[in-house]
Amino acid sequence: MPIRPFPADFVWGVATAGHQNEGDNSNSDTWYLEHVTPTIFREPSGRAANGYELWESDLDLIAGMGLDADRFSVEWARVEPEQGSYDSAALDHYEAIVDGALARGLAPIVTFNHFTAPHWFAARGGMLAANAADRFADYADALMQRFGDRIAYAVTLNEPNLPRLLSWIVPEFVNQLTRETLAAASTKAGVERYRSSNVVQPEDYDAMEEGLTRAHLAGKAAIKARRSDLPVGLSIAIIDDVAHGEPTVRDRKRAECYGHWLKLARDDDFVGVQNYERLHYDADGLMPVAEGSVLNEMGSAVEPDSLGGAVRYAYEVAQVPVFVTEHGVGTADDSVRLGVLEPALQSLQEAMDDGVPVVGYIHWTLMDNFEWIAGFGSFLGLHSVDRESFERTPKPSAAEYARLVRAASQSV
Repeated sequence: MPIRPFPADFVWGVATAGHQNEGDNSNSDTWYLEHVTPTIFREPSGRAANGYELWESDLDLIAGMGLDADRFSVEWARVEPEQGSYDSAALDHYEAIVDGALARGLAPIVTFNHFTAPHWFAARGGMLAANAADRFADYADALMQRFGDRIAYAVTLNEPNLPRLLSWIVPEFVNQLTRETLAAASTKAGVERYRSSNVVQPEDYDAMEEGLTRAHLAGKAAIKARRSDLPVGLSIAIIDDVAHGEPTVRDRKRAECYGHWLKLARDDDFVGVQNYERLHYDADGLMPVAEGSVLNEMGSAVEPDSLGGAVRYAYEVAQVPVFVTEHGVGTADDSVRLGVLEPALQSLQEAMDDGVPVVGYIHWTLMDNFEWIAGFGSFLGLHSVDRESFERTPKPSAAEYARLVRAASQSV
């Protein structure tokens, strides 16, 4: 069945993230962790996709696809390279992106923290520090003062639940390498504990969750103090976990990985859902992938209906409007991505038919980029990027997404 029209005010967009796209983010904690020995990062980010220089042509790509929203992140490390010292040129840069998006008919959706933070912040313990929430609120206020009057949505934190979620997937040697990376960074920086919110050792999970919770609340308060009408939320990584028979293991995972954040989101204007896969559990744990399944980079089966399942679960718990702030598939085979888009959007529409309020859909990502510890060996973009010239080349999935948006935007 062809895709049916979505509501007229439904938001269609694509997402990028600062550190993953911009390049040379040398004042950040992630950059620092990329360059210690040993490091959990496969390779350093370097110039990434050179997005800091090519932002205008990237906005043209988004507008050229017929989308109406651009989700991007501001790099705290660029805006506040030293504590209390704000870089006016960096603020000018991000303000220009906001204005450039608006000039192209794109609603700016701003993520205030997409994992990375300033080096100085991590050297003081990151989100584990007693005053971390106040520092984040000050930074959020600086952004709001500069361009908060022109943005459409604010996402305080990107996937604060991801480290705990990954703990259900990654082997123990990854946890050990995480510990060694943080220890190496602490020694190199000459501090007791160098901490980052996307390289987290299991011993810090609880404290990191508490620190990020305080940061979200303080950041939201700072944003609302400047503009009470601006919709504010946070995004959560949600795998569509399906129980077969006794749901004990699946429900324990849900409580551990999502429950806290979905309950916290009950007081927000929306909850961001970021879904990439579905996993199946029986009473004994994770079930093997069915033979013959098409696999993504994570080794799980590609199941487009996972989007609808994740959205339904998020709304069931949070009871606030859902915004799909990321969705995609990691694969070097673009034909798989192309084939996922329409059935995934249909599963989303079916959830909406059943009463789930969904604000919009943002695809991850505009282009292949630096995918954190996986380096440049992961492919989720609608455009490929030449590693030397940084030329963006549209994949067939880019045209397919644009076609689906046109079809879904037709009047009922």
